[in-house]
Amino acid sequence: MNRIIVLLMLLGLSISCTSKKNIKTNKQKIIEVAEVQYGKIGDVYKSKLIPRTHHKDGSLRSVPPFDWTSGFYGGNMWYMYELTKDDKWKERAIDYTEILDTIQWYSGNHDVGFMINCSYGNGYRVGGKEDYKQVLINAAESLSKRFNNNIGLIKSWNYRKAWNDTTEWFFPVIIDNMMNLELLFEASKLSGNKKYYNIAISHANKTMENHYREDYSSYHVVDYDAITGKVLDKATCQGYADESSWSRGQAWGLYGYVTCYRATKDKKYLDFANNIANYITTHPSIPKDKIPYWDYHVNNKDYKVEWDYQNGVDYLYRDVSAATITASALIELASYLSEEEANNYIDYAKDIINNVSTSKYMASKKEDNYFLLKHSVGSVPHSGDVDMPVNYADYYFLEALSRMLNYEEGRHVLPEKTSIAAVLQQL
Repeated sequence: MNRIIVLLMLLGLSISCTSKKNIKTNKQKIIEVAEVQYGKIGDVYKSKLIPRTHHKDGSLRSVPPFDWTSGFYGGNMWYMYELTKDDKWKERAIDYTEILDTIQWYSGNHDVGFMINCSYGNGYRVGGKEDYKQVLINAAESLSKRFNNNIGLIKSWNYRKAWNDTTEWFFPVIIDNMMNLELLFEASKLSGNKKYYNIAISHANKTMENHYREDYSSYHVVDYDAITGKVLDKATCQGYADESSWSRGQAWGLYGYVTCYRATKDKKYLDFANNIANYITTHPSIPKDKIPYWDYHVNNKDYKVEWDYQNGVDYLYRDVSAATITASALIELASYLSEEEANNYIDYAKDIINNVSTSKYMASKKEDNYFLLKHSVGSVPHSGDVDMPVNYADYYFLEALSRMLNYEEGRHVLPEKTSIAAVLQQL
């Protein structure tokens, strides 16, 4: 009996070590692919455009600085620098970051947080670029102009209509907006101005109140009366149906509330994030490899679909971007939990990292790709970036890899150990 116990213990140790080794092995594999794919960007940079995805014919699709995805490619370069310490990635990161200089003054949409925090934010954090500090503060000020005191939320789109083209959205707030709060939190810490912190908290609380259902699934869009703050409509724009769960939206919300806990150390955000994570990781529609379909209910014909579903044809596309965002968020969430609570999330995130590192999802060194990962979904209803590589899938993949390596080495995922709220109180 004792021999059996010892053998089982050794087997468990072997499995544990193998799993850990896989992440480190994958790091080298990922770097090798990145050397080839990201090495193609020199000519693209000369055009002052940012690689976003592919066209349907497989050619590169690049976008100007005002596209919502413009900050991710510079962020990818910063994460490559963090993972390799090779100065060539830092130089490229600076190039692709500083293309976005004018965005710090832009208040045309809520995506300023994505655009600036992923580029300049990582440049300040990883690259030691002190001059980026003021850019982050300026961008937060621009974003704050979209905040409505009557509602207590940041407006997402300036104008948009629902799918039936008869319902006009007046003050639409999308779940994606939770991702822009990190910029506000950071700007409050850097500037000592609590205004940005207060806006972020108000937005998080109102979103918690109105965007989520009892099972912790999220609506994509909630529309408000800009004067009274009354909820006018709850719907989707990029999901399968109004009452379904758009996969990337679930990931955005999870990530956003983990960020809120990091900034505030308020347990209500930790509990809320934990509940969202439980919804995601236990959902019956999740495939065995943990790469979700673009909507958790896309194969459920009981849901009323508001857009043209092309005569009922199934579009069971996977969304690698939803998986990588989820993985990154789960790793940070795990770092705030007890070891017993954390293990399931770490294992889940590790499975995502390992699975998207396979040839099914990751480009080979032979492919003319410009990106690391394949098979993401921008918006099926809009026929936009469907089953394509996208720069933000790469971004959260590299972030998840970096976080997992830190976690496995016993370090906190992020250097923040004191809440921003506590820092502000000391000022």
